[in-house]
Amino acid sequence: MMSDDCLFCKIAAKQIESNKVYEDDVAFAFHDIEPRAPVHVLIIPKEHIPSLREVDDNQENILGHLLVVASKIAKDLSVSESGYRIAINAGPDAGMAVNHLHVHLLGGRRLKWPPG
Repeated sequence: MMSDDCLFCKIAAKQIESNKVYEDDVAFAFHDIEPRAPVHVLIIPKEHIPSLREVDDNQENILGHLLVVASKIAKDLSVSESGYRIAINAGPDAGMAVNHLHVHLLGGRRLKWPPG
């Protein structure tokens, strides 16, 4: 199910252009327009899920799928061997800017810890 007023739903539906990296029946991935690392890809479910806070047991497979897709993309973009970070923000205090669940895949340089 898609939300008519959601930016990421519109990107997944190809109503808004993106630099697509990956797509299947469940997920859509694209390069972030404001990258925080040389590789910064957003992986979203095609189903509109506002955030990790709203996930229920019925979406367990979707969450697992997003992480499997992240691993595939990391290999495809040659950051798997050197390392990468996966981040999921939930809510405004975490820095979530678009209310659609999304996984950040960051890599291509040494990442600092702790983040932010």
